Amino acid sequence: MPLPENIDGLSPAELKLLVVQLLEEMADLRRTVAAQRDEIARLKGGPPRPKIKPNSQPSGMEQATDPKPPGGANERRRRGSTRAKLTINEERKVKLEAPPPDARFKGYTSFVVQELVLHSHVIDFQCERWLTADGKVITAPLPEGFDRHFGPQLRRFVLAQYHQGQTTVPRLLALLRGFGIDISKRELVRLLTADHDRFHEEAREVLRAGLASAAWVTVDDTGARHKAHNGFCTQIGNAHFTAFATTTSKSRLNFLSLLRAGHDDYVVNDAALAYMRERALVGPVIARLAEHPDRHFADQAAWTAHLEKLGIAALKVNPDPVLIATEGALWGSVKYHGFLRQGVIVSDDAGQFNVGQHGLCWVHAERLVHKLDTFTEQNRAAQASVRAAIWQLYSDLKAYRCAPIAQRKADLEAAFDRIFTGKTGFVTLDRLLARLHANKAELLKVLERPEIPLHTNGSENDIRCHVTRRKVSGGTRSDRGRDARDTFLGLAKTCTKLGINFWSYLGARLNIHSAAVPPLPSLIFARAQSP
Repeated sequence: MPLPENIDGLSPAELKLLVVQLLEEMADLRRTVAAQRDEIARLKGGPPRPKIKPNSQPSGMEQATDPKPPGGANERRRRGSTRAKLTINEERKVKLEAPPPDARFKGYTSFVVQELVLHSHVIDFQCERWLTADGKVITAPLPEGFDRHFGPQLRRFVLAQYHQGQTTVPRLLALLRGFGIDISKRELVRLLTADHDRFHEEAREVLRAGLASAAWVTVDDTGARHKAHNGFCTQIGNAHFTAFATTTSKSRLNFLSLLRAGHDDYVVNDAALAYMRERALVGPVIARLAEHPDRHFADQAAWTAHLEKLGIAALKVNPDPVLIATEGALWGSVKYHGFLRQGVIVSDDAGQFNVGQHGLCWVHAERLVHKLDTFTEQNRAAQASVRAAIWQLYSDLKAYRCAPIAQRKADLEAAFDRIFTGKTGFVTLDRLLARLHANKAELLKVLERPEIPLHTNGSENDIRCHVTRRKVSGGTRSDRGRDARDTFLGLAKTCTKLGINFWSYLGARLNIHSAAVPPLPSLIFARAQSP
């Protein structure tokens, strides 16, 4: 910022404002220098600057506003009978070697032990061969589930250990060899990545069922290296399902493509045209698209050819007509396939997620206030006061979700305005509050849709398994590996939400036992329709 020519002529209030602005610039410069030091250390191959947590406690708004459980924190929950949950597979009689001669037999006492049996089991299938009268040789087929040299139980164990147990390939390979399994690293990687079409198809249907039945979804993304290049993994889910997709972009165009759930078409319908108007696409372009008889395009090549035919691709105006028209056609495809009919997308305010009916996460909004740099006692007092008011409003919004009342809605809107339009004297905080007030409609989306969550904690919890996989194993090297990781992590999370044991799910899909696990999409629809 430029310094005033005559500092001596400034009033005390102007001097105070100048000091605050200089302190803010100093804090920004310190962050920039720290980032540059980390980058220099990385380029030199040295360790980065250690991350030291601040002394202040992290935001606990969600936990602090939860109602306290009845009975107090010291009340212990009873476990219940362990034996009642177990199935006895074997009974062994244990005899006393030399009972006393005057002792009488009084029956048995039970002592239940849970054991795990792990060992190599090699099967040599002797398949009958028959020669027909016309000279053809007929061979008896292998039993169901045995279609390669590694059986379904082994494949089940490998998938569960790698994706649910987050084991690395080298450790899993050493574990299998320790059990006596003769397997190479190449064969193990093939078990993890190849011939999983049935799982990829079910994962795609899970996303479609979730988007078609959802009253709301929460979304998030995180970094994901693929083929030695930076990429992004996007999470989409709610209380009934989770889906992951790794791509090279995190743009709104990419997000809209993911919302099509595997469909490749582009559709110009009322939803698409409304989207284009909201994004300020020029009227003549919208008119060309609306008046043309072709409205449905099978893939990107057909859509691009259509834009070139109408002369839209050659236009050089702002906003980019090709980009906005393409986003609109993608949104039209989402609606055409019945996804997110009335569903609300709740996000952390990342721009690419702002489509359709959109709500914002209160935890992320309060975190901006919590992390604000303070320099004086007055600053810290103003920050604490605003945070306390936000926590109280958040608690009231949680109560409103349980019992929506029209009069209460008006009171909450008034309380929101009081908090986010007030003046604290802390200039940076006041600017932040004004920026948050501009998001009033999205932060208070819960007032018109009480069923939606107030935060994206579910997405952050879901995507943590992807972050763990990245930290443990780094990036993926092949498209098959990337797709397998996204598919199985999503299926494992979905099984947990539906109350299905992932081990049992793998067993049912690999035809190991007769206990059937219904298709996950059907369970998602059933959960969404239940009260």
